[in-house]
Amino acid sequence: MRGKRKGALLLAGVLAAGVIGPSALAEPATTRNTTTFQIAGLTAPVRTVLDKWGVPHIYATNTADVYLGQGFNAARDRLFQLDLWRRRGLGTLSEALGGVYADLDKGARAVLYRGDLAKEWAAYPPQAKEVATKFVAGVNGYIEWLERHPESLPEEFKVLGHRPARWQPEDVVRIRHHALVTNAYYEALRALTTCAAGPEADAIRQNLEPKHAVTVPQGLDTCALAQVVEPLLTAYGNAVLPVTFDAGTGKISTTQKPPAQGSNNWAISAAKSATGRPVLADDPHRLMSLPASRYLAHLSAPGLDIIGAGEPMIPGLSLGHNGTSAFGLTMFPADQEDLYVYELDPADHSRYKYGNGYEAFRTVTEKLAVKGEQPRDLTTSFSRHGPILFVDAQRHLAYGLRSVWLEPGTSPYFAALGYQNAKTAQQFGEALKKWGAPGANHVYANTAGQIGWLPGALVPKRPKHDGLLPVPGDGRYEWNGFYSGDDLPRTINPASGWVATANEMNLPASHQNLGLGYDAWSDPYRAQRIAEVLNSKAKLSFEDSLKLQNDFLSIPARKITGVLKSLSSEDPKVKASLALLTGWNHVAGPESAAAALYEPWFTKHLGPKFIQAVLPGVDFIQRPDTQVLIDALEHPENYFGADGKAKRDKLLIDTLVSARAEVERLLGADQATWQWGKLQHTKFENPVSPLVDEATRKRLNVGPFPRGGASDTVNNSEYESADFRHIGGASLRVVIDVGNWDGSKAINAPGQSGNPADPHYKDLAETWRKGEYFPLVYSKAAVERNAERYLILVPKFS
Repeated sequence: MRGKRKGALLLAGVLAAGVIGPSALAEPATTRNTTTFQIAGLTAPVRTVLDKWGVPHIYATNTADVYLGQGFNAARDRLFQLDLWRRRGLGTLSEALGGVYADLDKGARAVLYRGDLAKEWAAYPPQAKEVATKFVAGVNGYIEWLERHPESLPEEFKVLGHRPARWQPEDVVRIRHHALVTNAYYEALRALTTCAAGPEADAIRQNLEPKHAVTVPQGLDTCALAQVVEPLLTAYGNAVLPVTFDAGTGKISTTQKPPAQGSNNWAISAAKSATGRPVLADDPHRLMSLPASRYLAHLSAPGLDIIGAGEPMIPGLSLGHNGTSAFGLTMFPADQEDLYVYELDPADHSRYKYGNGYEAFRTVTEKLAVKGEQPRDLTTSFSRHGPILFVDAQRHLAYGLRSVWLEPGTSPYFAALGYQNAKTAQQFGEALKKWGAPGANHVYANTAGQIGWLPGALVPKRPKHDGLLPVPGDGRYEWNGFYSGDDLPRTINPASGWVATANEMNLPASHQNLGLGYDAWSDPYRAQRIAEVLNSKAKLSFEDSLKLQNDFLSIPARKITGVLKSLSSEDPKVKASLALLTGWNHVAGPESAAAALYEPWFTKHLGPKFIQAVLPGVDFIQRPDTQVLIDALEHPENYFGADGKAKRDKLLIDTLVSARAEVERLLGADQATWQWGKLQHTKFENPVSPLVDEATRKRLNVGPFPRGGASDTVNNSEYESADFRHIGGASLRVVIDVGNWDGSKAINAPGQSGNPADPHYKDLAETWRKGEYFPLVYSKAAVERNAERYLILVPKFS
């Protein structure tokens, strides 16, 4: 009781003394709907205004305390998400959930940053360690409050039967599994294809950009790898892929590639803008998760006033604006990791060949706490390059990972601290020289009229190999330093009046011979559609950017249905299918009948049958590269051999017949009633929903509801071909009116909160579904006009 009285007296005293005045708190803490919390680690009170859309506007008298407020609010809204992320990253799932998660914990610990923490902190801006320490204090402050108020514990903890764990500042930077760096996966798949059909055949699965001929590294046996590809990729997935719950077990997919992680962004110059102000738009794509993968917040203190979104578990914001500069990011899919294959000493598998002799693996043995059991010993082996993922004892081979995320300064997104206060493109670019992982296309705009594209990434220099296949780990294929921000291309104030990225291969010719990457770029169609729209008008309105983020036009559909115009058939159903597709406007909206036929045909029938036609016997490739498929349909003689056009036409007709039969089975025979949204659907699923009864599951989940779009539309929609469930795309969208900050718009679906008991758990889902937004208010007056409630954090004294 004494602590509460002391905190209340302190709050009254600092308000009376003007320590926090109108510039920081906007109005006294005695306002309606105000809750006060005592939090250890604060130096002065912090005031949060929660607006009606669930965005916290956090006001403090110093930047250290504002980050504590950010951590507190992130935990208040997203505690289960944060706890699961931390346990997954540190390899402590078994402690809370049981031994079935031991393999996931082993994988996670293999990719933890284990280097010098002093070097790690020094790789970021000078305030980095203090920022992480304060943010963690805020997270722990909310956990401590929950310990005194267990009735407020989020429901997911009650379902799983554990409590949230306290954080350490090092947790923020040591965990690396969320870096979205997955090149090693593609190396393993390429080795599999190379064994089955040769390196040239893999170009059907994945087009290489820039154009490049794959060479099998000397000493690599791709067929040895092919024999163990499934357990190898399982081990890799245990290290880096998200965890899902399936009746109490960890479920990691090894037959699917890692989740598509696309994004779109663009910046429009003042001269190109109808208002005379720049516009910056960003819609990062992730799994359609509940809660959303990013969290909107506003951090305001003397010397810092930023609003936007970031990873909920990372202090700071990676996209948004600071009242002068706006910034957004997409993936820049540089090649940032390699698989190494080690020849083991046949008489002693603790050693691997290196140079003219053998080296011993370094081993680390740790205790693994397991719920309901005695602790287990967990041993991880490391080569000089990094962790060992899998040992093929029969063939005396080991497979290890080398990734930039094991280098100091590559904690994902944490380097955003360096550019949050940039006032010019030059300052922004200087900060990006230290951006490590994941590779990111940053776009920029400011009130002075500057716009720019400035990628950031730490990319290894590979003098003896191209990074497309695994390499022997015997010393012949070492990295030789790194490319960084100084070496990457940049564009400032282009004559076009705009910059844009969509994960496409966007390297200028001057940088294409550096070996920055060949195989992880997205197809170019989203980028082409963005360019098409941005070039369509002399002046672009702010609303044009809102519409473009929700654009469902498919350029691949335009190209492929163009090929269909040369076909004819006497079969009435084929004629109906051809008429439907060739008369289509290529907009894959949820109400589109043509899209309801085209998308199942494209993904489940045309693509797989094309693979069977050009790569007979290669049954593990389910879908070809879209660019390759379109090229084959437009130039059949280059792919189908003699009578290429006739073979292509038969492929098109036969797959249209089978696709129509599937759609009729699902939607009925009358194509006038078909709608793409009756097949493709969005469902935001709470992570624990597989573990609860049906009534609870319905309450925890959001949806399903009809969904439009496809993998190559700007309004991106990756979906499961089995049931057409929408699994990847933009749950967050932000469009910033540079200089008219209160005119900016945002959406974050299904809501800002991850707590089912919170009113902002799913309140934005319908707004998002309709392609609408809410105002991302910034000025103190606009924040107060839209205030819903207030949180006051005061220092806690023992």
